[in-house]
Amino acid sequence: MTVESVRPENTAATAEPPVAGGAVPLLGHGWRLVRDPLAFLSQLRDHGDVVRLKLGPKTVYAVTTPALTGAVALSPDYIIAGPLWESLESLLGKEGVATANGPLHRRQRRTIQPAFRLDAIPAYGPIMAEEAYALVDRWRAADGVLDITYESFRVAVRVAARCLMRGGYMDAHADRICADLTTLFAGMYQRMVVPLGPLYKIPLPANREFNRALADLHVLVDEIVADRRASGQKPDDLLTALLEAKDDNGDPIGEQEIHDQVIAILTPGAETVGSTIMSLLLVLTEHPELGDKIRDEVKSVVGDRPVAFEDVRKLTYTANVVTETLRLYPAVWILTRRAVADTELGGYRIPKGADLIYSPFAVQRDRRSYERNEDFDPDRWLPERSKDVPKYAMSPFSVGNRKCPSDHFSMAELTLVTAVVAHAYGFEHASDSDPRPRIGITLRPRRLMLRALPR
Repeated sequence: MTVESVRPENTAATAEPPVAGGAVPLLGHGWRLVRDPLAFLSQLRDHGDVVRLKLGPKTVYAVTTPALTGAVALSPDYIIAGPLWESLESLLGKEGVATANGPLHRRQRRTIQPAFRLDAIPAYGPIMAEEAYALVDRWRAADGVLDITYESFRVAVRVAARCLMRGGYMDAHADRICADLTTLFAGMYQRMVVPLGPLYKIPLPANREFNRALADLHVLVDEIVADRRASGQKPDDLLTALLEAKDDNGDPIGEQEIHDQVIAILTPGAETVGSTIMSLLLVLTEHPELGDKIRDEVKSVVGDRPVAFEDVRKLTYTANVVTETLRLYPAVWILTRRAVADTELGGYRIPKGADLIYSPFAVQRDRRSYERNEDFDPDRWLPERSKDVPKYAMSPFSVGNRKCPSDHFSMAELTLVTAVVAHAYGFEHASDSDPRPRIGITLRPRRLMLRALPR
């Protein structure tokens, strides 16, 4: 199965993909994507490799197989656009690396990529370890029920800010960032699947709260940039690289691009890493034997000293637990693209301007790609078994020129945090814990309230 541009002489791909069942007037399939999106997207492959959905007045093409989702991600005929990115535009803007396309995106990648080179990441190791141990120390002092949403996002924001923007001033901002992101990512998912634009401007309580959080986050980012400039300091970090970056004419990049780039550093990274830490802690709670095995591995590799960044590459079982968590609980569980040319996809014609949607959650749980597809099995990522996973059936950081630039950074952080936490504690649910998935732009447990049990 391939993706290729449709030329006038190529008229073979004229068939329309089948339409998914269950649409209702006005909302189309949007109501199913609000009501139970994970189940809905997971069964779409049974109806075809590509199927049509109605989201309000829009027709959207859902892509369901690993090969075709990989082809869409790699093809220049599809760009970052569509319902997901339109819903995120008020947050991420149009000039950050997360949303830009074409030459602007390529220049921005060149600016930020040095911060995430493999040889640059070890320098962040002491900060990651310090924050991981600060987390377990704080839990020891708390001696009660832990709000894991707060704890997970706090450590994710602090690691991102301290590693990439080297700002002690972030201590005062971390709580505001976490609170704002919680409100924004819930509201943006609703705006994506039920695109009733003017209605979201009505001053209802939910809309007012969304707008307050959005305005506060933008003010906060401006404060971060202003604080750095006022300090006169130029540490070797990503924020300095942005403030000194040049455009294609050799001129300093504009203030809006700097603003959008800082948003792109803080927001998706903190949200996705924080969500994954929540899912990892849920996994350790519901599968305590995993924590025991991680603790044994840490003892074998590290001994009695603290876990350090240099140990991460040897903690292979711990890394496999992280990878399996990313498979079953991908924070980025839904993605959209837009066709910029008439294309052929899986034998179907996709018209120029069409929006496409695909779900890493559905692809990574598909029974056609994984034996015991719903089971949590870290050993499926052993070399002798992982070779049987179909190509593109596991792409938690995407592929191609839209691959997350911080993939190695994030894997190192998640492995280190998991090793430190599992070595120190086992976990159990508190009475008011609700581990069911919370559906927003990202996926994470709804309300995870845990007791940390010292080992």
